[in-house]
Amino acid sequence: MDPVSAGMLAALAGGAGGELGRQAWATLSELVRRPFTRCPGASASGEEELAALSEAPGEPGLAEALSGALAARAAADPEFASGLASWRRHASTFPEGPVINTVSGGVQYGSVVQGRDFSGITFKSPATPPPREG
Repeated sequence: MDPVSAGMLAALAGGAGGELGRQAWATLSELVRRPFTRCPGASASGEEELAALSEAPGEPGLAEALSGALAARAAADPEFASGLASWRRHASTFPEGPVINTVSGGVQYGSVVQGRDFSGITFKSPATPPPREG
């Protein structure tokens, strides 16, 4: 299984994705905190790395550490690997990186939509400027 992207982990820990991102982070936290059968030589659960990244989501090294801990645990615990793969499929819909919205070019007449990755948006009527006085 491919490791979980450190960029995705950092983005989710930092609040990316709004409510859905917070839910994904909470679900990952629950998964990591579940007990697992420790095999001889099994690595740590990832709880320390998860807590550290929660406290400092802007630290790339902490995101890398959590990514590594998740991969190690998945290699040692097939049940965790299955749960992590399921979580990853759902969380992969969240794009990595910040969203920056800019409106420029003067006064905007009509709708302005700010966000990320829109599709299927339809506006029912064309924007028209207000009548000029004078």
